[in-house]
Amino acid sequence: MKAIVYRDNGGPDVLRLVDRDLPVPGPGEVRVRVAVSGVNPTDWQARSGSAHAKQFAEVTPHLDGAGVIDAVGEGVDRSRVGQRVWLFMAAAGRPTGTAAEFTVVPAERAVPLPDEAGFDVGAALGVPALAAHRALTVAEDGPRRLRPGALDGAVVLAAGGAGAVGHAVIQLARWAGATVISTVSGAEKARQATAAGAHHVVSYRQGDPAAEIRSFAPDGVDIVAEVAIGANLALNLAVLRTRGTIATSANDGGKPVELDVRHNMVLNTRLQFLVLYTAGP
Repeated sequence: MKAIVYRDNGGPDVLRLVDRDLPVPGPGEVRVRVAVSGVNPTDWQARSGSAHAKQFAEVTPHLDGAGVIDAVGEGVDRSRVGQRVWLFMAAAGRPTGTAAEFTVVPAERAVPLPDEAGFDVGAALGVPALAAHRALTVAEDGPRRLRPGALDGAVVLAAGGAGAVGHAVIQLARWAGATVISTVSGAEKARQATAAGAHHVVSYRQGDPAAEIRSFAPDGVDIVAEVAIGANLALNLAVLRTRGTIATSANDGGKPVELDVRHNMVLNTRLQFLVLYTAGP
């Protein structure tokens, strides 16, 4: 089979197209013929060496993907052969991700993909959708899983609603019944956030975004799904309700986070940091 690998950290130039033996699924594993491989920031950060130290001599990157199961290992129902699936965390703790014609993953990391969903959709689910689901299910008063009605009455602020995680937050929160507000940087991204299902879209670059958000949520926001906590914390706190939650999956721009302890104490803020590698099953 063909595979993309790297042996040293660095830029895209360290990637190589190579031939490798077809992998064999072990107990509890499935082999997937990959149709689409999804790339996320964490993938190129790992390759560059900025995320964490390289664990293996040779790495086939990419956590996310989609394809068809073509072989199963011991203990896996053989009826899964031929099943369309989306993959998540394929390269987590393993040297082989989805940037190959075939990949082997634990069976639970290969999730059935509905026939009406394309492989491109499946390959885009893993990191963004799981991060979004985690962000929306960490509040003190729940819910722990999303379903229609699970967020009825809640107000969710999706930071950067045109980004992958923000886009998933909008869709999942809207599906679960929340009123969804999204911040964006411009008109085109506003259109994308609206198309995803945001009820209200606010530019964080113009006017008074806190006042505009408060006009839609006078009692404050219940959950903020954040991707640039350093840049946006002051805005988040200005619109957060008492006992609200700020869940952050990234700090785009890398701005240092300055925490006003007393302000957060008075609000009883819950600050939830999240990364999928250690989020648990």
